[in-house]
Amino acid sequence: MTAQAPEREPTWRERHRGATRDAYRRTLLELAREDPRIMCLDSDMGGLEDTFQSHLPAQYVNLGIAEANMMTVAAGLASAGRIPFVNTMASFATMRAGEQLKLDVAGNDLPVKVVVTHAGAAAGHFGPTHFAMEDVAMVRALPNMTVICPADVVETVHAVRAAAALPGPVYVRLGRSETDLVYEEPYDFRVGRAVTLREGGDVTIAVSGAYPALMALEAHAALAAAGVHARVVNLHTIKPIDRDALVAAASETGGIVTVEDHCTTGGLGGAVAEVVSEECPCRVIRVGMPDRVVDRIGSQRELLELGGVSPARIRAAALVLCGRGSGASA
Repeated sequence: MTAQAPEREPTWRERHRGATRDAYRRTLLELAREDPRIMCLDSDMGGLEDTFQSHLPAQYVNLGIAEANMMTVAAGLASAGRIPFVNTMASFATMRAGEQLKLDVAGNDLPVKVVVTHAGAAAGHFGPTHFAMEDVAMVRALPNMTVICPADVVETVHAVRAAAALPGPVYVRLGRSETDLVYEEPYDFRVGRAVTLREGGDVTIAVSGAYPALMALEAHAALAAAGVHARVVNLHTIKPIDRDALVAAASETGGIVTVEDHCTTGGLGGAVAEVVSEECPCRVIRVGMPDRVVDRIGSQRELLELGGVSPARIRAAALVLCGRGSGASA
């Protein structure tokens, strides 16, 4: 009888395979099993019936396509001692339910965790009715709100666990489809603390989100080949933002390029510019979606590149800040 070979341990990549929304659902179920106060509030998103309701039906409520009502129900549950996780798309959480998010949740500083998918251009196959190019600008203006935008599956697990432990409202911004990993090994995740993905002293590239991070790393490699040493900083928490990391970038490098899956008004670029203009003025070039309606259908990356968010654009902006490019090319 032939002895069976010992089972192989899965690699880091195998353990962190999949889309961020799938990692979130797994993590939410784990947390809810550990803490019966955690509730899953669904809006006919699809998927949570199998991944959550079938396991913990008493902690699951499907409120249907009624996002405004869902926010108010979440606020009521939170005021009664529960920890509700609200599940919907980014555009619906901020546009359809914006008033309830502002007044019922943020206004009362309640521990409602709003976890959105299809952020930015991630709903490219649905078209402009489902795009969320302005949601960060809206939620970071709300009082008491923490805003987290994970870069990959690894960071999503950290972010969801951290959100559950925070005492106030949290907005966690996820995509839809699987993206490559940004983190290839364990690291220290802290809310409000940036992570340096690549060291460099010539220019800083500040990012939030999966495609911005991946594109920045592509641009970093191209810049390194040209002799430019770019610092790549992941600002996974947009509010509260890591002011110390930004002041260091402004004082130690030639300027900051911000990259986001969001319009250039009010998002990461705006948040970065606010900090450095007050504390350590430097030039900031914002790489994001343009100030116009995106009325095309396509994949998330296709729509981002159509809007000017690409490794080539990041590289060009970085070269401008290093004095090796023209303003027009950026």
